[in-house]
Amino acid sequence: MPPAPAAALRAFFGCAGALQQAHPGYEFRPGQIEMAEAVATALEDRQHLLVEAGTGTGKTLAYLLPVLFSGRRVLLSTGTRNLQEQLVAKDIPLLAAAVGRELSVVTMKGRQNYACKQKILDLEAQPALLELDELQHYRRIREWIATSETGDQAELESLPENHPLWMRLNARRETCSGSKCPLFDQCFLTKLRQRAAEAELVVVNHHLFFADLMLKRQDLAGVLPPYEAVVFDEAHELESIAGQYFGVSLSSHQIEDLARDAARALPAEADLAPRIEHLRLAAQAFFVRVGAKEGRVPFEDRPQFVAENQEACDSLTAALDHLLSGLETLREKAEAVHTLLGRLAETRAKLGYLLESDEEGVVYWVERRGRGVQLQATPIAVADLLRDLLFVPTDTVILTSATLAVDGGFAFIRGRLGLEHARERIVASPYDYRRQALLYLPAHLPAPNAYGFDAAAEDEIEAILTASQGRAFVLCTSRLQMRRLHQSLSARLPFPLLVQDSAPRHLLLERFRATPQAVLFATSSFWQGVDVQGEQLSCVIIDRLPFASPGDPVVAARVRDLQRQGRNAFTEFQIPEAVLALKQGFGRLIRAASDRGVLALLDTRILRKSYGRHFLRSLPEFACTTQLADVQAFFREGEMPDLPSFTGPGYGAETEGEAIMQRAAR
Repeated sequence: MPPAPAAALRAFFGCAGALQQAHPGYEFRPGQIEMAEAVATALEDRQHLLVEAGTGTGKTLAYLLPVLFSGRRVLLSTGTRNLQEQLVAKDIPLLAAAVGRELSVVTMKGRQNYACKQKILDLEAQPALLELDELQHYRRIREWIATSETGDQAELESLPENHPLWMRLNARRETCSGSKCPLFDQCFLTKLRQRAAEAELVVVNHHLFFADLMLKRQDLAGVLPPYEAVVFDEAHELESIAGQYFGVSLSSHQIEDLARDAARALPAEADLAPRIEHLRLAAQAFFVRVGAKEGRVPFEDRPQFVAENQEACDSLTAALDHLLSGLETLREKAEAVHTLLGRLAETRAKLGYLLESDEEGVVYWVERRGRGVQLQATPIAVADLLRDLLFVPTDTVILTSATLAVDGGFAFIRGRLGLEHARERIVASPYDYRRQALLYLPAHLPAPNAYGFDAAAEDEIEAILTASQGRAFVLCTSRLQMRRLHQSLSARLPFPLLVQDSAPRHLLLERFRATPQAVLFATSSFWQGVDVQGEQLSCVIIDRLPFASPGDPVVAARVRDLQRQGRNAFTEFQIPEAVLALKQGFGRLIRAASDRGVLALLDTRILRKSYGRHFLRSLPEFACTTQLADVQAFFREGEMPDLPSFTGPGYGAETEGEAIMQRAAR
């Protein structure tokens, strides 16, 4: 198709246009046309583009149509698999209806989401390797692969997502023999690549994109087809995700998987079972020492750790080497053995790097969650890597999100991502925030680090939820605070109270939507990617400004790095990060033009500290109050009180709103 001229885009998105005819409930949004024109121009001119699209803009269709019309090979990358599925199940079918024809679309996920036919057939010849409770699942999978077009586990509704059997049967790279596999031509991944190479639209997620980018950097075969341009939706997550894949990691689960795969792949006559068991025991002893504390902690003094735990380190290294040498002595090596040799060598190299490397610009840390322990090396800054691997080789990268700008500009995100030359656009939300949302800042509360804050916050949340009659998210900046508030308020409130970690995320959201007057207590995973429209979510309460924990090893390393450069890490890094996180949290409330509700932030630093202006300027223009009575009136009377605003890009001048804020701060 030829590039879409502005007139064609306006005819498509405009009043009585093709989109409105395909979707009778569609509402005309000028910002959608503005964004579509910017995307179309960037694709045509081969320029990078940063575009913040406020909630309700319709940004997905605003980039989909120009991508379709551009005729270029464009990857569409979303933040999560859930957003991938939403795009494919909802947005692309709507686009297809509007353009009047079917669109060829391929969704690509990580390899572990797809079945391996060869493994499934191999297991059929060894039924004794199956547990009794696995046998029924196996039979269903065996029947399913005969009819499935994709081999995607999402089609198997009867199989739990993290079932151990799937780990034995999926197409993860560690156990794949690639083109040497007898069923390579019939492989679901082979066919997926073929379909993707011919599709008009290819939808991936950020994790898969960067995993593929790193494979290609190492001259290994990737999964994704060649592309000329990329659109990153939810682009505010790129630095975090890129850091994971640009680093080196080794986990207890990886070595457990390696030992288990070796035990299954090697014939009994190989007589390597004692070496495999030695590897298991050595790994357990090592990771108990390296992950002694729960959570995420620095692993900075590695020479001292090695010196104090020399026996455990040497034992794991020797166990890897011993199994490696045992495999090398086998006279006849099946393809699975060659794969194991490669995995052992890679694991040995990772262990050596993580314990001995003195590479500059890298932070080393350990995370323990329950029984699982991960040892990780993460680059302190990813800007140079992103510039060299993504922005220079790819002539058009479009980054969009509802939260990219701080203080009305993109300097922060550009610096963090190494994006030197890009067009910029901020597209305002079509929602009338002054009419739809009341921002409540209770100025009478103590500071979050002051004595008495916790008790005062509990009382304040109780009063707000009583006024809203539940129907709220209480978003906390720590799990400890979340659990404490939930436990305390459970005895004080008559509403159904849900709490994160009590059930899978999607089930909690379903329960919240289906339960009148429900209140959900949650942390970071519910600050973004959650969409609850209507009166069921009428209030969002945030306990503190969402500054990243200074004890987090990656955050601490980035702060030190900026300080070494003579820069102010607080203003240049910590504040902008927290601003974007707060915008995400507040973005949960207003999801449609008919939504109304109250946003409450219990952290008075936004009023009393000079840096509070950065937050206030970066938020939409809300009606604002420091009085609980206004919140109660809002819910009691169903009308927005006549209140000023002291948020939005214009904040900072001598306005009535600023005067109110100053009086409240005093």
